[in-house]
Amino acid sequence: MVFPIWPWFEALSELALVVLGIYTNLHHMIRYTSNGEVRQEFSIVFTAPPVSGELRPSSESSEQQWLSPAAILGMQMHPSMRQRIQHYLDKRPEPFPG
Repeated sequence: MVFPIWPWFEALSELALVVLGIYTNLHHMIRYTSNGEVRQEFSIVFTAPPVSGELRPSSESSEQQWLSPAAILGMQMHPSMRQRIQHYLDKRPEPFPG
């Protein structure tokens, strides 16, 4: 599916949006001390290959760039972020369910 890019992201004009997965950690809960409410955090991760437009600075960013997989995997990051990137690089046929 191709969607016009959100107005606040001005670097490109269209992206092809695809769900990569829904990620959560069953052992990570957030309890609000104000009312005792407990929530479980989750992330919906999309891939968004560009369809049209060019990278360019905007009011929200001074620089954009395309990085190779090797450059990205060489960066320091939390293991949960690395897992999401690896799932993309593995070209999984189905979204990750958890």
